[in-house]
Amino acid sequence: MRRALLALALCCALSLTGCSALLERPYAVVESHTEQPAAGDGSSIQVGTYSELVNAVLFFVSQGTEVGELQLVEYTGDVEEDLNRACLEVATEDPLGAYAVDFIKNQYTRVLTTYEATITISYRRTREQINSLVNVTGTSAIRNEVAEALADYRSEAVLRVGYFTADADAIAQLVRQAYYDAPASAMGMPEFTVSLYPESGSQRIVEILFTYPGEASALRQKRDALQAEVDALMLPLRPQQQSASARRATLFAVAQERIQSAPGGGPSAWDALLGDGADSEGTALAFQLLSGELLVGSTLVEGTLNGEPHFWNQLTEDDGAHYVDLTRSGGGLTYSAADLAELGYVWEGMPVSAENPQ
Repeated sequence: MRRALLALALCCALSLTGCSALLERPYAVVESHTEQPAAGDGSSIQVGTYSELVNAVLFFVSQGTEVGELQLVEYTGDVEEDLNRACLEVATEDPLGAYAVDFIKNQYTRVLTTYEATITISYRRTREQINSLVNVTGTSAIRNEVAEALADYRSEAVLRVGYFTADADAIAQLVRQAYYDAPASAMGMPEFTVSLYPESGSQRIVEILFTYPGEASALRQKRDALQAEVDALMLPLRPQQQSASARRATLFAVAQERIQSAPGGGPSAWDALLGDGADSEGTALAFQLLSGELLVGSTLVEGTLNGEPHFWNQLTEDDGAHYVDLTRSGGGLTYSAADLAELGYVWEGMPVSAENPQ
């Protein structure tokens, strides 16, 4: 009876450390604040099956326990083989173990009809890192968590993701989307690495490490200065009180007057509006920022111009038939897809009629 109660308590504790939704949802975040029972306090956990053995080792990992004691009572399996197999399974196949554990070793002795085992765990993550894991389900949740990390210039985002079968390239694409969706805080695309623990499986821990083009405090100051500048520009314009056509006219007027384009300039809206000028990426981000403030639908387009990386914008009204590239001198302010194709622009999703003009 005692073993059954301990096993039940252990399973409850483990279920609280890794909540996962049963169904894929667009956005779900779960953070557990329930107190967990202490481990490694001198008392042993009793196990009687291989499943209980794995759960016990995983419980130790979830608590950051370095040395844990087990009693194998009425155990019918091969104790030595199962101890080794359970430790290896937790360290390599379980998401938390694969992320947090360096190695697990065990020792055991037989006492009459029971076995007493000592589990020793070496970690490559701190207790704080383990406790700070956020449980999410769905790509929207991943993107939102990444967006929060990027907006505050955090050095890492570590998520326990349920029902996730994509690869590191898919996560990298979400990072890029989150970055370009927030032009006010986009101060230069950070270098980043994506690691999955384990590499395959439906439940994994996703670790994204960021390296920014400057100190976080300096980037926050530039972000705040940029937003303050844009707020000051918008204050007298009152876009909510303008018609759609008036807002678009205002957008082009402000963009022409305030956005500075410079060959070899910086890659951010800050460079375009407050600095010494921006390249196509910074110019497009600045236009995107202003269009959002003025309630004019626009998306950022990434492609090539004459074979070189280039950015511009697409107005989403009129079924997206008009494009804007403020780095171009002369000509009209808007271009059709056919115009851009003739000028040497290439991008994913470009209309077939523009890609293959008659």
